[in-house]
Amino acid sequence: MTPQPDSRYAALRLLVALVLMTVGASGMYVVAVVLPAVQAEFGVARADASMPYTWMMIGFGIGGILMGKLADRHGVTVPILISAAGLGLGYVAAGVAGNIWLFSVAHGLLIGLLGSSATFAPLIADTTLWFVRRRGIAVAVCASGNYLAGTVWPPIVQHFVETAGWRDTYLGLGAFSAVVMLSLAPLLRQRPPLPMPSGRAAALAAAESEARPFGLSPTAATVLLCVAGLACCVAMSMPQVHIVAYCGDLGYGAARGAEMLSLMLGFGIASRLISGVICDRIGGLRTLLLGSALQGVALLLFLPFDGLASLYVVSALFGLFQGGIVPSYAIIVREHFPPREAGTRTGTVLMFTLLGMALGGWLSGKVFDLTGSYDAAFVNGIAWNLLNLAIAGTLLYRARRRAYA
Repeated sequence: MTPQPDSRYAALRLLVALVLMTVGASGMYVVAVVLPAVQAEFGVARADASMPYTWMMIGFGIGGILMGKLADRHGVTVPILISAAGLGLGYVAAGVAGNIWLFSVAHGLLIGLLGSSATFAPLIADTTLWFVRRRGIAVAVCASGNYLAGTVWPPIVQHFVETAGWRDTYLGLGAFSAVVMLSLAPLLRQRPPLPMPSGRAAALAAAESEARPFGLSPTAATVLLCVAGLACCVAMSMPQVHIVAYCGDLGYGAARGAEMLSLMLGFGIASRLISGVICDRIGGLRTLLLGSALQGVALLLFLPFDGLASLYVVSALFGLFQGGIVPSYAIIVREHFPPREAGTRTGTVLMFTLLGMALGGWLSGKVFDLTGSYDAAFVNGIAWNLLNLAIAGTLLYRARRRAYA
């Protein structure tokens, strides 16, 4: 008998997906922790030292679409197997890189494009097809793997960087990632069941709604969601990518920054789970709007508060406020577009969130190099956050007007 949505098998898949995302997302956070050590060893500027993260996130985003299409055709196991090889080889290649450019290529091509990409958008899209009644919380649990990685990996990596060096740390990560992912990939071989129509009238109503999401063409609606995803994640990347370096500049040390990053992303897990429950009640668009508004508040708090204790508090608040933003895009796609397009459109929109993280990571470093301070970088993030708020508010207004028309 073929397993059905909301079944025990679906719950098992969700657990496996959570572990795979936790391992696969390591590349997003490891490079932030080693940034000061890499900058010092290669003797480059802060913006150049931020480039490996930027290239990795670009590869991550583009790979999400490619791996999503591969998953639609062959199942999600095939992309996970490719990811295991990409991460394993990528960490090893980065660990033996002789300059910042080879280090960046290893992150962009192997860790990002062929590695981490398969453990984000494809797993989230797959999860939306295995849950119906509590899709919001299921997607939130799956996406929490991204922040669980941010909670687990920074202190572990910082410990090994201090005791063994960043190069040996990368070699160990390569072996660990490959072994774990190759072991879990076969558990996801079962293809998701096709969504069943619920009567001719319902199917016609759904088709009419899906033809004009938010009263726009599907392409225009997707473009707006992509710009919104880019903007919110340019803002989001500022603390996530630079908190370790920021603490070092303030004299608190890289270890304190790694602790703040871990705290930030630990609260992000709670935020994603809470947002999943909220999303099941108020929908994806309202959840996006709420998360974006709260993220803007947290970014503002970084400007006046730079004491050690206050930075711990603001980092926790930032994680608590913004954790539900990215998963809400997958729910919005599932609510406003045909199910058969869920994988492609989810991958496309999430690609732009990752491109936003990539752009924001580099841009914040560039602003720092130009001004000698992170204050202007925080202001830049706030401006991008306002753009996200404007788009989310516009789409919600159009969706409500269309519902009452």
